[in-house]
Amino acid sequence: LRLQFAGNQVRYFVADSGSPKIRETTMDTTRLIIVAVGGQGNLLASKVLGEAALLANVPVRMSEIHGMAQRGGVVESAIVFGDAQSTIISDGEADVLVGFEPSETLRALNKCNANTSVITNLAPLPPFTVAIGRGTYPDLDHAQELIRAKTTRLIAFDAVALARKAGSVMAVNIVLLGALIQTSILPIPRENLEEAIRTKTKAAFVDVNLAAFDLGYKAAAGN
Repeated sequence: LRLQFAGNQVRYFVADSGSPKIRETTMDTTRLIIVAVGGQGNLLASKVLGEAALLANVPVRMSEIHGMAQRGGVVESAIVFGDAQSTIISDGEADVLVGFEPSETLRALNKCNANTSVITNLAPLPPFTVAIGRGTYPDLDHAQELIRAKTTRLIAFDAVALARKAGSVMAVNIVLLGALIQTSILPIPRENLEEAIRTKTKAAFVDVNLAAFDLGYKAAAGN
C-alpha cells in the first residue's frame, strides 16, 4: 500500500491492482482563539502553531487583532485548522480558547459555547486602570466558575511559574502551547510542534522553549 497526498485527496495504490483508487477525504474544522496582552508573545505562538500545522499537512488560516499591543492592550488571534474558507470566528464558534492572561480569557468567553475547551494562565497581569485605582480586577475563583459554567472543560494553572521554571518568564506562550497540544483538540502531533519551536523561535531560546512546552504539556495532563 502506497499513499499519495494531493490537497484534500488521499490517493492510495494497492499492489498489483492497476490504476490507483482515489478516496476523497475532508478534514474537520477546528477554531482556536488566543487572547493575550501586548508583550506576552501571542503572535509568536500563532506563528509556531501555523508552522506546526504545515508540518502536519493540516490546512491553516489565521488573523490577528492588535489593540495597542505595545501598551499592554489586548492581542487576539483567530486560527482555523482544517477545511474552512474564512478566519472569522464569531461569538459561540470557538472550539478552544487559550488565554495568556486570566481577565482576557474571561473577556473572550463570548466566543465559547457548551462544547468549547478553555486553557488559561492564572497569573494576572492587571491593566493600567487597576494599577491607578480606576478599575477592579475580577476575582479569579469566580472567573473560573463562570468559565466552567459555560464550557465543557477548563484547564487553568500558573503558566508564569512554569515558564520561570523552564528558564524564562517570557516562555508563558510556549507553556500554554504545550497544554494545548496535550489535549489533542488540534490535529497536530507533539513532534511537529516541537520541530516548529526549533525552527521558528530564536536559537538561544530553543532549549528553554522546549522545556516550557514540556512543562505545559504535563500540567494539562494533570489538570
